[in-house]
This record gives sequence, C-alpha cells and structure tokens, in this order.
Amino acid sequence: MKINVSRKTIFVVLVAIVLVSFSFKSKFFEVAKQIEIYNTLFKELNMYYVDEINPADLTDKVIKNTLKDLDPYTNFYNEQDVEDVRIRREGEYGGIGVSVNYDKRGIEIREVYKGFSADKAGLKAGDVITVIDNQSIENMNRDQLSSFLKGTPNSTFSVKIDRQGSLITKEITRDKVIINPVPFSEMIDEETGYIVLTRFNEKASIEVKKAFKALKEKGMQKLILDLRSNPGGSLLESINICNFFLPKGKTIVTTKAKIKKWSNTYRTTNKPLDLEIPIVVLVNGRSASASEIVSGSLQDYDRAVIMGQRSFGKGLVQRYRKLTYGTQLKVTISKYYTPSGRCIQELDYTNRKKDGTVPKFSDLGINEFKTQNGRIVFDGGGILPDVITKESTKTKATEALLNSSAIFNFATNYYYKNPDLAVGDSYDFKDEDFAKFTNFLKTDTSFVTQQEKLFKEAYEITSSKKITKEYAKIKSILFDAKIAEISKNDDILKKVIREEILHRYVYEEGVYRYNLKKDQTITEAVALLQNQHEYKKLLSAK
Repeated sequence: MKINVSRKTIFVVLVAIVLVSFSFKSKFFEVAKQIEIYNTLFKELNMYYVDEINPADLTDKVIKNTLKDLDPYTNFYNEQDVEDVRIRREGEYGGIGVSVNYDKRGIEIREVYKGFSADKAGLKAGDVITVIDNQSIENMNRDQLSSFLKGTPNSTFSVKIDRQGSLITKEITRDKVIINPVPFSEMIDEETGYIVLTRFNEKASIEVKKAFKALKEKGMQKLILDLRSNPGGSLLESINICNFFLPKGKTIVTTKAKIKKWSNTYRTTNKPLDLEIPIVVLVNGRSASASEIVSGSLQDYDRAVIMGQRSFGKGLVQRYRKLTYGTQLKVTISKYYTPSGRCIQELDYTNRKKDGTVPKFSDLGINEFKTQNGRIVFDGGGILPDVITKESTKTKATEALLNSSAIFNFATNYYYKNPDLAVGDSYDFKDEDFAKFTNFLKTDTSFVTQQEKLFKEAYEITSSKKITKEYAKIKSILFDAKIAEISKNDDILKKVIREEILHRYVYEEGVYRYNLKKDQTITEAVALLQNQHEYKKLLSAK
C-alpha cells in the first residue's frame, strides 16, 4: 500500500514539533531561572543580613506565600505537617485523645475524647497546658507545640494546667488513639437506622459497613446517613461507600486533569450491601469533597433523597507529592464530575479578582443535568438537596461569631458555673440562655466585627482623651448592632451553643444521642422515610 504525504504536511508537522519543543524548553528555562534567583537571594540574605535568620522558617513562609494565590487546597507540608496528615488519613496515633488549639499561652484543650488518657486524667475542655515535663511551652510556635502530646503509647509525661486561673499538675500516659470516622450509629425507632460519618479516612468504608450490618441485625429497614459537616477525605473511600448501595460497574465520579494519566473514570467494583433500603442523606454547608461525591452520586442514580442545606461546593481533587527531606506538596490535580456530568465546584480560584475576591462559577449561570430517572439537577456550586430544611440565612456577624472562640469560651464558663447540671432529654438552650450568651459577649474579646475593629483602630490613632465618652457611646451602639445581627440567626446559634455545652457533660456520643430526639432535620428525615409514597415521589421525574 502506497502512502502519499505532501511536503506541506511534513513541514506543518515539523513546525508543530519545533514549537512544542520550544514551548517546553521556554517554560523549563523560566522555572530554572526563578529557582536560581531565589537561591542567590537566599544566600545573600543568609550571609549579609544584620541579624541571624531561620532558614527553615523563611523557606516555609516563602513557599506558603507562593501558594496562597492558588486554591486553598494546594499546600506545602513540612515534616511535622506530614505527620499530622498521616494521622488524619490513617485515623490512629499515639497521643492523649484530645482536639486542641495552639496559642501564646500554650495548648488549649478544645475537646476531650471519652475513655482515652486525657479523659482518665481528668482534663477538661478549656484547660490550657502551659508546662510539659517542667518545660514552659508559652510563646512556642505551632510546630513545636504539636509534637508534645504525641508519642509512643504507654509513655508518660507531666503537665501543668491553667484551669480557670488555678494551676493543676497531672501525670498522663499516652494511648493508642483510634479516630473512628463513624462515632455513632443507632436505631431511631424499630425500623429506622442512623449512621454518622464524620470524615473519609482509611477506615471510613469499613466502619460504615460494620455499622450498617449491626443495624440490620437490629431490624433496620430504612437508613439515615448523616454527612453534615463532613469535610471529605479519600476519594476511593467515597467510591467504596457509594458501592454499598449501588450495583457493581456504575460510574461514581469522573476526574479531568491537565495530565492525561490523572483523568480517570471511577466505577463501583464490588457486590453492594443493599440495593433496596430507602435512604435519606443529610448534608449542610460544611459537607464537602468526598461527602459531595457520595451525596451527588446517590442523587444522580435516584438511590437516596438528599436533605438539608446546599453543600459546600468543593469539586477539586488533590494528590500528595513527596518532596525532599520528608516534606510534601498537596496539589490540586483535577476537577471531579458526578455521574450526571455535574462539576459542583463553587469558587473559581483561577480567575481571582484584583481585590482578592474569588468569583463563583454560578455567577455566569448554572447548567441543567438529569438523574437516572430524569429529574433535573444543577451544577454551579455544591449539591442542592431534594428537600431543603428551613434555616435562617447567616449574617456576616454570625459568620464572624462562628469563626471566633466566643461560643467555646461561653460553654466553658457555663460548665464551671453549672458543674452538676443534669442534661437529659429534657434539656434545652432557651431564650433566656441566649440572652445570657449575648450578655457574656460584652466581656469576651474573641468576637470582634470588622466595624468594631476599624473603629477601635481609629480611636487608638487619635490618642485623644477628649473623645473618650463619645467613643464609649459609639462602641456601645456597634455592640448592640452586632447583637441584633447575630440574633437574626438565633435558630442556628442556639443549636451550636447547645451542642458545645452538651460536649462538656456527655461527650460526643451524648450529643448524637440527644440529637436523635431533638434535631429537627433528623425528625424530618424520619417522617419522610415513614411516608414512602412521598419518598418515592421525590425520586421520580416530575
């Protein structure tokens, strides 16, 4: 067979090859050039700067500053960060069983996990560890502090704790701490089972399967899967969990990347657990990533009713890349798409505006897609539930409050004022309690609005005592305005404060058990599952 190739065709191919080669070399040269510039700058600083510099600290800051204008999921991890990531991924470590906050005072205990060494030693949320093995840890940086509590199981250390102004000494023995991604599962009634999944670590699918089988043995015929405030995690674990309720061979998620080998279609590969059980999946604005893969896939196949609030909207996939000296880069490599073809990414980090704000993809319009039954669903940011539960729209002041330590501080104060409070099923956080909370904010310094901050800065710049009275009046007006704004969300805040208080008395398990009877969304989910006509209607094309 004779093949005729024109000179023109050959010329075009050669030009294309040359251009691609030139483009590659040009990019490589630019990268090498910038690295050389940094290296020479670093050497000059190290040699001639008047004071000593910390090379590791400086490089860490430079790298993180380099990444800050990309998306918030592309991060550099030093050696200690890598260990923290491993713990989150694997779900176990040698430690004392607490969640903590690091500040200038030392290590503040945010939550104590029931049954672990911190609990056995009598540590409480709000305690601040200031001394470990006779070494003061005040004013240490986060990297130093994070290494103190972790260590070999059965190793012992002493701590000094600041508890509400009193100094207490404790001896603590480290445990092997296992983070169960399913901290609670229980039957709500004779037919309805409830499973909470808080993260997608390497144990997620195993623990969900274990909980599911245990509830089936108790007579479960309907399921509520709670993914609220689950930030995500392993992509493969989310696929495994979808596979429990979908047939083998179904597409769960498709990823599209710049590098071809990272563009994949992931399908279910195992025999399912149950293809018939009615399911309600609960999500909210903090359900993200792998949580959205599970809820989006079950929605696209009409396998479950999604209930709650629109999810976070993280449609980006990351992968860890090993760097030198034990460090790592977590880099966004692709976007993911649900079975119907939706990309649920909310924020467009690539086209960040000059003022630093990030536009939404939905600003340019949203697109329609169809589920297996022909129901219409949309892209443009998060998973929109089939049933949206009522909740007030958060004000900026409420967002600032939730991002502060004010609720945590109030709960600590509340606990020590009411150490013997009975918090059974009848307990509630009432209007008069909310009034006490707003009054507490007069003395708490962690919750400051932008207006208050700017006004205080302006007052301090003037440094004039002549306007002290006027400053006090305006300060009071701003405080009252702040309280009025957060009061618009008292439905949200009462629930958050109530749960924070309950943690002090009955641990995480007690909060979940309490919510089985008091959480309005769970109550609505149970009612929907009892009304199978309405349930099936929601999953059918209109």
